[in-house]
Amino acid sequence: MNYTLHQLKIFFKISETKSITKAAEELFLTQPAVSIQLKNFQEQFSIPLTEVVGRKLFITDFGREIAKAAEKILNEVDAINYRTLAYAGELTGRLKISVVSTAKYVMPYFLAEFIREHKGVDLIMDVTNKSKVVESLEGNEVDFAMVSVLPKQIKTESVELMQNKLFFVGGAQHEKSEGTLKKEQFEELPLIYREQGSATRNAMENFIANNKLSVRKKIELTSNEAVKQAIVAGLGYSIMPLIGIKNELRTGELQIIPVAGLPLVTNWNLVWLPSKNLSPVAQSFLDHVTTTKDAIIQQKFRWFEEY
Repeated sequence: MNYTLHQLKIFFKISETKSITKAAEELFLTQPAVSIQLKNFQEQFSIPLTEVVGRKLFITDFGREIAKAAEKILNEVDAINYRTLAYAGELTGRLKISVVSTAKYVMPYFLAEFIREHKGVDLIMDVTNKSKVVESLEGNEVDFAMVSVLPKQIKTESVELMQNKLFFVGGAQHEKSEGTLKKEQFEELPLIYREQGSATRNAMENFIANNKLSVRKKIELTSNEAVKQAIVAGLGYSIMPLIGIKNELRTGELQIIPVAGLPLVTNWNLVWLPSKNLSPVAQSFLDHVTTTKDAIIQQKFRWFEEY
C-alpha cells in the first residue's frame, strides 16, 4: 500500500461530513480533486470504504475503521509538527472557536494578526446558529465562542468586542417614504426569518411580540446569506445585522427602512467557560484580543458609525 497523508486527510474529512462536496469545501479543494483522491485511496483496498445508496454517500463498517486509524495517524503527525515548532520556540497547537453565523463577518478580523504571528497555531472555526454554538461551548468542544447575546443557561466569562446593530431591511424595489414605517404598513409586508435556534430570529420574534405586531406572511431560510439574497430578489423583508449587509447597502441593492424601536443594539462577545483550563494557545489569543480589540474596531469597523 502506498497511500499518502493527503489521502488520509481527505478520506477522514469525507467520513466526518458524509459528503464529497462538503469535504471539498472544508478542505478548500475542488470536488473533482477530492473524488479523484478518494478513488485512488479506495484502489488500495479490496474492501469498499464507501457506498452510495439513493444518491447519498455512506461510510461502510470497514471505512469507519479506516477513518479511525486515519484520525490517529493525522493526530500523531500534528503532534510531530507541534513538537518541532515548540523546540524552535514558537507557540503551537490548535485554537477551536465556534461562532454564530453573522459573526463570520467579525471574528476573522480579530484572528488575522494572531494567526499571522503564530504560524504554529492551527485554527478550527465552526460557523453555525446560536443553539449549536452554545452546545459546543457547553460540551467543552471549543476554546471560545462568539455570540451577540450571552447564553443564560450556562455560566460564562466574556470579553465584549463591539456593537451588533439590527435594522429592518428591504430591497431596492421598496418605495422610500418620509418618516418611519407605520404599524399597518409593517404588518402588510412579507417577512423572512432565520431558522429556529438563530439569535437573529429570536431578536426578530421578540421585537414583533413586544410591539404587538401581526405577521401577514412568513418565509424561513437557514442562513444569513440566503435571507440577504431573498430580500435583494424581492421576496420579502427582514430584521438583519448591519455587519452582514455593508456592501449591499453601498451598492443600493438593500436599504434600511426606518421602524420605531429599531435598530436593536447588542454586543458581540467572546465567551468561554470559567472552568475551562485554557491552553497556552487559547490564553495567548485571549490576551491578544483584549489588548488589540479597540484598535481593530477603529481600523476595520469605523463604517458602523454611519448608521
